[in-house]
Amino acid sequence: MPTRTARTDWTGTLEEGSGKVELTSSKLDTFEVSFPKRAADDAGGATSPEELIAAAHSSCYAMQLSALIAEAGGTPQALDVQADVSLGPDPAGGFRLSGIKITVRGEVDGLDADGFAKVAADAKASCPVSKALTGVEITLDAALD
Repeated sequence: MPTRTARTDWTGTLEEGSGKVELTSSKLDTFEVSFPKRAADDAGGATSPEELIAAAHSSCYAMQLSALIAEAGGTPQALDVQADVSLGPDPAGGFRLSGIKITVRGEVDGLDADGFAKVAADAKASCPVSKALTGVEITLDAALD
């Protein structure tokens, strides 16, 4: 399997500095990052590590869930997956990821609500990004449309 790469150029202090995150492998774009925008309610056009983790988690989870639905005898017609990644204070000092909520709504042929709930929970436990984030509480809200 290939290795994917992103890089960040940062200038200045945490509070006054800023940087640019480049999606190097895909060559898709470069995005602004700064701590003040990261900690603000309105990101003002900048991304954050939490948003990038949310993107990675929602896409990884969707792929894993689609595979598990097929293994369970279902056919995924559409999956809408949202990952909300929260940053909060760390009791030991600084900050930490304080939680991740995955919300999925699916249109699936061949599985009932209980079957979908089971594969959704299995996908949460088995997607590679979930495995990498085991130090963070991950909650799941899964339902068929």
